[in-house]
Amino acid sequence: MAQGRGPAPVVVAKVKQQPITYVQTFVGTVMPSQRATIGSAVDGRVIECNIEEGDRVEAGDALAQLLTETIRLEVKSAKSELQYLQAKLEELENGTRPEQIEQARAKMAAAKARSDYRVERRERLRDLAERSTAVTEDEWREALMAAAEAQELYAEATAVYDEAQAGPRKEAIAQAKAQVEMQQAVVNRLEDQLTKHTISSRFAGYVVTKNTEAGSWVNRGDVVAEVVGVDTVEVVVQVLEQGVPYVTRGREDKTVTVRVPALSQTESEGKFDGTVLAVVPQGDVRARTFPVKVSIPNQSTELGPLIKPGMYAEVDLAMGTSPQAMLVPKDAIVLNQKKKAVFVVDNGIANPFPLTQVREYGECLEIWGDVLPGQLVVVEGNERLRPGAQVSVIETREFEVPSTNAGTSP
Repeated sequence: MAQGRGPAPVVVAKVKQQPITYVQTFVGTVMPSQRATIGSAVDGRVIECNIEEGDRVEAGDALAQLLTETIRLEVKSAKSELQYLQAKLEELENGTRPEQIEQARAKMAAAKARSDYRVERRERLRDLAERSTAVTEDEWREALMAAAEAQELYAEATAVYDEAQAGPRKEAIAQAKAQVEMQQAVVNRLEDQLTKHTISSRFAGYVVTKNTEAGSWVNRGDVVAEVVGVDTVEVVVQVLEQGVPYVTRGREDKTVTVRVPALSQTESEGKFDGTVLAVVPQGDVRARTFPVKVSIPNQSTELGPLIKPGMYAEVDLAMGTSPQAMLVPKDAIVLNQKKKAVFVVDNGIANPFPLTQVREYGECLEIWGDVLPGQLVVVEGNERLRPGAQVSVIETREFEVPSTNAGTSP
């Protein structure tokens, strides 16, 4: 400094030391959280299709209805057959009714009486034939046959009575159950076919594509409509492999800021809180980046979803922290022999302190060197200072340290 001049007036700021978080902004595209291409599961004629592109649908809402007259007749017939088989099974399971047992007992008693009479008559004819010739050969043969027939009928009536008392066989009940189960399967299959004639949405969302109209014929597998779920949306961004370890997944207390510039004029100002949904464990081998999905709750309006799939979005992701960062204003940095340095003021003397590294942090700089917290660094008037220069501090300027350095790379 030239002789005769007083100390140089300077403005200083105190070096701050505090923890900071590095944030990087990534760009991506808004995507729906769900997307379904809905096709027909059966062949049929479309009789109703009351949707249009842009319509909101709820889970279970019909997108199209196919003609069902024939399948309904088949269902009705199958159900009638099922009712008949169920009635037969119930009859078997309930066993023989008392009236039927009594009827079988009465028939058995009548058969026994007839058998006793025929046997008694046969014996009388036998005795008469032994004492005289009054019984002809034909009469004797007829008596034998009548007695044998009556005994057989009595045996048959006895078997029927015993069977009525014992009730249905287990095998017959099992067969009846099997017939009921088979017919129930037929009914279930037909009802499933009937259900498939109504083509429905599986989740709430918006119709983005309509592929059919009333009167059209659709084959099984033909696309009817495409529906997207946007009650929550996802922004997919590509993160370099070095930054992936810093991405915190699935914690609601670790929200990330998402900006949608197209919505900057809305009440939300285009800013939303998102949650890291997933870090896809398959990267791009050429770019060495990994997809990161960030989920955002959406809002429904009269004009549809507020955040629409396809919109451009920016996501701020934390890329690490520094627990004891040394921070100074950007104006404190000067070049000293082509190296970056700061002038530190001590007892009215300013000397340059070289820095080994400097990194931007918002409107501040994080520095590495021999500078200590609380030291005064020159932020105004440092362009003409020389080592050992006398200075006069005219102002100690305060500066704010941002919460993050969004928009910069770590």
